Amino acid sequence: MTTKNKATDPLLDQLEEVKGRVAKALELAKSLGADGAEVAMSRQQGLSVGTRLGEVENVEFTNDGALGITVYQQGRKGSASTADLSEKALAQTIEAAVNIAKYTSVDDCSGLADKELLAMQAQDLDLYHPKAIDTEQAIEIAKVCEQSALDSDSRIGNSDGASLDCFTGFKVYGNSHGQLVGYPSSRHSLSCVVIAGSGDEMQRDYAYDVNRDFSLLDSGITIGKQAASEAISRLNPHKLSTQKVPVLFRSDIANTIWGHFIAAISGGNLYRKSSFLLDALGTDVFPNFVSIQERPHIAKALASSAFDSEGVVTQDRDIINQGALQTYLLTSYSARKLGLTTTGHAGGIHNWLVKDSNIATKGSKAADFDAMLKTLGTGLLVTELMGQGVNVVNGDYSRGAAGFWVENGEIAYPVSEITIAGNLAKMFKGIIAVGSDFDKHGSICTGSILIDEMQVAGQ
Repeated sequence: MTTKNKATDPLLDQLEEVKGRVAKALELAKSLGADGAEVAMSRQQGLSVGTRLGEVENVEFTNDGALGITVYQQGRKGSASTADLSEKALAQTIEAAVNIAKYTSVDDCSGLADKELLAMQAQDLDLYHPKAIDTEQAIEIAKVCEQSALDSDSRIGNSDGASLDCFTGFKVYGNSHGQLVGYPSSRHSLSCVVIAGSGDEMQRDYAYDVNRDFSLLDSGITIGKQAASEAISRLNPHKLSTQKVPVLFRSDIANTIWGHFIAAISGGNLYRKSSFLLDALGTDVFPNFVSIQERPHIAKALASSAFDSEGVVTQDRDIINQGALQTYLLTSYSARKLGLTTTGHAGGIHNWLVKDSNIATKGSKAADFDAMLKTLGTGLLVTELMGQGVNVVNGDYSRGAAGFWVENGEIAYPVSEITIAGNLAKMFKGIIAVGSDFDKHGSICTGSILIDEMQVAGQ
C-alpha cells in the first residue's frame, strides 16, 4: 500500500480514529430512532505551491475534512454534516439529521444500498504513496518546470506560472448494515501555463501530469517544454469558412465526448426521462469496433476504488461491447426508480478503457496520433473546447473550439474562433476510429476520436 511504515504514519492512525468516530455516530443514530443510517468522512492534507516568473506566488497547506450523516426513518431522509468529531458534536449533528427527516416526504426508493451488494472489506488497490517533501523542495520543482518552458524558445515571453500539488487523504464509510470500510490515497500533480508571443499575437497553453505515485510524474523539464510547445503551436491562428468536415478530437479532449455519453446513461437522467439514450440498453450506440471496459481495481490508477460512495462493491464491467450498450450507470436510488439493481456508480465511474478492435488486428502503431492524422486526411483537429452547449435530452451538441487544420494527413496551421456542432447520437455512430495515443490523466483512458462529419461554423 505504501512506502512508509504503516505503524508510524499519522494519517493511517487518523483513519483508524475516524473509523471509531463513524461507528460511534452509527450507534447514536440508532439510539435516536433511525431505521437506518450511513456515515461518510473524507480528509485531505497536503502542500500546494505556485511560482510565476521565478517568484513564489502562493504556498498553501491543506488539512480539512467533514463527516456527513444521513438517517432514514419510515421512508423519510435527513442529512447533516460536521467537521467537529467530538461526541457532543456528533450527537448534535445526528439530532439535526433526524429532525430534518421528520419534515421530508416519504420516498420508497430512498434508503441504504442492499446489504448483499456491499463491500464489507476494502480491497487494497495500492492508492497510497505519500511523498515527504518540504516547501523549499516543492518551490524548486515548480521553478525548474516554469524555467524549462521559458528557456525553450524565445517566443515564450510570459507565464501564468507552474504549480506543484502533493496531497494525501482517506475516505471512511459506514452504515447500519454493519459495513465499516476505509482506505488512504495520494495524488500528486505538476503543471505549467505559459504565454507565447509573435508580434502583437499572443497565445496561452499548458501541460501537466498527475499520478498517485510522485516518482512516476513526468519531470518538470519535460512538462515545461511541452507547455511551451503547445503555446507556440497556436500562434497566428487562421479562421475557417463554414463547412462540414471530418473532426479529430485529440485524446486529451476526447474524454469530453465520453463524458456526455456518461451523462446520457446515468440513472438520474434516465428515470427523469431526460436523456437521448432512453431504452438504449442492448442496442448499438457506437460502431461495432468500439468497446468500453470498466476496471475499478487497477493498482495505482486515478479512478480506482473498491466500493462506491454508497459502499457498494465495484466490479469489472463491459459498458460497451462491439458497439452495443451493456449497462446503465446506476445508484441505489436511481436503480429502484427504474426497477433495476445498482451498478455501483454512486460518485462516478471507475477507470474506463476505450478500445478500438481494429487496433488489435492492425497494431497500435497503425492508430497512433500520426496515423490518426493520416486517417483524417483533410479536416479539423480539435485541441480545445469552450462553452457548455450540450443538451443531453436530445443530444444536440454545439461548442466553441480551437485546434488545427489538417491537409493530406499533416497539420497545416492553427485555427481559432470556430464552433463545432452536431448531434451526439449521430456523432457516436459516426466514429471512424479510436486511436492508441491513450490519455491516462483521468478516469477515462481513451485515444483520439475521429468522427466522420461535423458542422464547423467559422467566418
